[in-house]
Amino acid sequence: MLVAFYSFLNGLQGVLQGGSMIVLICGMGIYLTLRSGFFQVRGLPFIWRSTMGSLLKKDEKSTSGGISPFQAVSTALAGTMGVGNIAGVATALTLGGAGAIFWMWVSSFFGMMTKYAEIVLAVRYRERSEGGGWHGGPMYYMERGLGKRWMGKLFALLCAAGSFGIGNMTQSNAVSGAARAAFGIPFWVSGLVTAAIVALVIFGGIRRIATVAEIVIPFITIAYIACCVAAIMRGSGYLGGAVSLIFTEAFSLRSAVGGVAGHSLMTALRYGVSRGVFTNEAGMGAASIAHAAAECKSPAHQGAWGIFEVFLDTNTVCTLTGLVLLTAQGGTLWQSGLDGAAMTSAAFVSVFGPLGATFIAVSVMIFAIAGMLGWCLYGETSVGYLTGRSGRAIFLYRAIFILFVFVGATSELRVVWELTDALNALMAIPNIAALWLLRREIAVPRLLDRRQRQWLRMTQK
Repeated sequence: MLVAFYSFLNGLQGVLQGGSMIVLICGMGIYLTLRSGFFQVRGLPFIWRSTMGSLLKKDEKSTSGGISPFQAVSTALAGTMGVGNIAGVATALTLGGAGAIFWMWVSSFFGMMTKYAEIVLAVRYRERSEGGGWHGGPMYYMERGLGKRWMGKLFALLCAAGSFGIGNMTQSNAVSGAARAAFGIPFWVSGLVTAAIVALVIFGGIRRIATVAEIVIPFITIAYIACCVAAIMRGSGYLGGAVSLIFTEAFSLRSAVGGVAGHSLMTALRYGVSRGVFTNEAGMGAASIAHAAAECKSPAHQGAWGIFEVFLDTNTVCTLTGLVLLTAQGGTLWQSGLDGAAMTSAAFVSVFGPLGATFIAVSVMIFAIAGMLGWCLYGETSVGYLTGRSGRAIFLYRAIFILFVFVGATSELRVVWELTDALNALMAIPNIAALWLLRREIAVPRLLDRRQRQWLRMTQK
């Protein structure tokens, strides 16, 4: 029975994360990009002012119980950035070749508008909580925007169930594995410590989760980016060849291992696009739950943080990881047969020595714990939606979530990976449907003021 169940999950995951799901998610991003006139490019001044530019101004956080826009994006990044950025890129290279990175860029470019749309709708249709904060996300714009509460309940159920897998057990398993490999710590010890850390944060509510994310995510992201840049500079003699390989392999009709012409192109496209889609979660809708809690000027201003989020997650961190792998050991490491975190660790060891392996292990642990915090927020918001914001139900969810942290750290999770990957892909189906039905509600701000329009008319004469 277990074998049959696993085969069913494996088949379901193959369908959901295969070509049809990728076309569905990327197709939505392409449509929104065309409809907005390539807003992720045209709107760069607005996006900059609304994101990094706003950090130079007074914090927008209010005293009404909400969180700041930067805290919201930090919390959302906690849920998206993680093991996939370190190990997932290596897997994409192994399966799809260097060209997978190019198609990862393509998918993230269109995914920026999908993430923008999710956040705009989440902020527009959110609700005030009794404590003065905000609650929002796909389930709220499905109910309040479409009048389809059943769809909202379906999404919330899938999100809550998925949070125990990809947002909990698989993350804690990565923590215990990294701790064992780097420091020899037993699985049960790292499981208890991780569960205690998560408990201290999540029982403080969304504001404590956001505060921790605001501190941890920028720190570890900047540290990881700095180390990647140092590693790439060490192998700078191979950087030109790596970049050239990315573009040539992206459109190559040559099969890497023999076989039908076109195999290399199609595998690069498949694994690159799927890595781009599933690392930044554009189309899944979960990250909009964190963004909906922000005290912001407008839905469009918070949506701009979504574009920034995709750019940082995929175009920056994943790209740097890929370039490290393609330039390490004279540009040969990525074809060595290693995969996942082992390949990334070997690349950093070749540059920094044993400290490289320690750094990757610590990065995996920090990113994974941050991911658990972000996904706990998604899960408890979904449980709150299903139970009418029942305090008892949310407390019970948090307690079970902490228990599963320990279980995940001490268990073999092959079946859990298959199940949670399928649940996350299933979340995209009602979310993409809602985005399509509410497409006329997704607006971009006016990009030109009167002086700019006058200047534009003069230059066209």
